Amino acid sequence: QVHLVESGGGLVQAGGSLRLSCAASGRTFSTAVMGWFRQAPGKEREFVAAISGSAGNTLYADSVKGRFAISSDNAKNTAYLQMNSLKPEDTAVYHCAVKPYGSGTNYDVRNYEYWGQGTQVTVSS
Repeated sequence: QVHLVESGGGLVQAGGSLRLSCAASGRTFSTAVMGWFRQAPGKEREFVAAISGSAGNTLYADSVKGRFAISSDNAKNTAYLQMNSLKPEDTAVYHCAVKPYGSGTNYDVRNYEYWGQGTQVTVSS
């Protein structure tokens, strides 16, 4: 069993930055992939970024590439999402999730087994 807790969300003006954290217990990141997803009201949950705990390989959605950066601290079993140049369309509940390494694509929400409760990010114009 894996327990994930996100933090760091909040209200920020367009162009601002936020750093989200995801603390995990029960499984080490070195054998898993950590992903960030977001869900805006009335929309489906969408992929944002993912990082492989063992090799540190990263993957980003086109909509956030160049603005967001995912990282992890395996010793702390924590992943981060640095979000810069935020836009109103980034407003959503952001969830972190964990999947086994190698089990399907890292951008497909269906491949993730464990999910956090989410943290709200609101970007005002």
